[in-house]
Amino acid sequence: MPTSKPKILAVVGSTASGKTSLSIALAEALGGEIISCDSMQLYKRMDIGTAKPTAEEMRGIPHHLIDIADPTDGKGAAYSCADYVKDAKAAVRDVLSRSKLPIFCGGTGLYLDAFIRGGSFEETVTDEALRHELAEFAKENGNDALHARLCEVDTESAAAIHPNNVKRVIRALEIFMTTGKPKSLLDRQSREVESEFDFTVIGLKYSNRGILYDRIDRRVDQMISDGLIEETKQLRALGVFDTCPTAAQAIGYKELFPYLDGNATFDEVVAELKAATRRYAKRQITWFSARPYVQWIDADEGENVREFEDIVNNAKKLFQE
Repeated sequence: MPTSKPKILAVVGSTASGKTSLSIALAEALGGEIISCDSMQLYKRMDIGTAKPTAEEMRGIPHHLIDIADPTDGKGAAYSCADYVKDAKAAVRDVLSRSKLPIFCGGTGLYLDAFIRGGSFEETVTDEALRHELAEFAKENGNDALHARLCEVDTESAAAIHPNNVKRVIRALEIFMTTGKPKSLLDRQSREVESEFDFTVIGLKYSNRGILYDRIDRRVDQMISDGLIEETKQLRALGVFDTCPTAAQAIGYKELFPYLDGNATFDEVVAELKAATRRYAKRQITWFSARPYVQWIDADEGENVREFEDIVNNAKKLFQE
């Protein structure tokens, strides 16, 4: 049914699935600009490990929400999903003001989902003192004890959040303790809010998981060749992983620490980095597969990757329907 809402396109999928190339090709074909939807690419100096597109890869297409936060200062380190929703709205308005098509691209599904839904649950009151208190509780009593507290007040959120993801456990507890309502309830209520945009979300899917895993392995090898180890050293020296909890969770850096500390061989940490990236890809696939608004395009056919032109044409067709 025709709508007067501004049209927005998004390209999602797992790491190494080809999102960046597809989004740029679509931007060229449809007169668009890219809005990054990646919780790590927004940090300055975290370049190789987050697979930021190079100037050459961008092909002159403007990119937004990359390098917007400094992980070494308090404000940047505390960058949240609510911050992303606010910044993404500003970026969309900016792109639309030039009569260009906003094209989201990235694998951080939570950020895109919050933007589509308006981000209402993330805009609840924050309490830094409470966050500190909960973090200290976790340090003294363990992550499982903190998670058990969440189980008591919000079993649904607790089931969806791993006990070791302390940041998200704290946030869920903070939401309950500041609003009196479980985060899971606020999530459901926010889904009932109609988006102000007409969204088309396209996902890249690999039926042959081996093809995707091979792409992941080759990407890791390229990152190493591009200087990932040196970048990790520099970020550690700056204290990035100590001051920024989100950066500390990034796949691509912490896996190299044992090698840098002399506790593992180079080959061992590279193998672990590839395995960790494959596990992350699985989680992304599971997450996006549960989102009914994603329209999937097959990126492979049998034992081979499909012709890129076919993928682009299919994506254009889905958007223009």
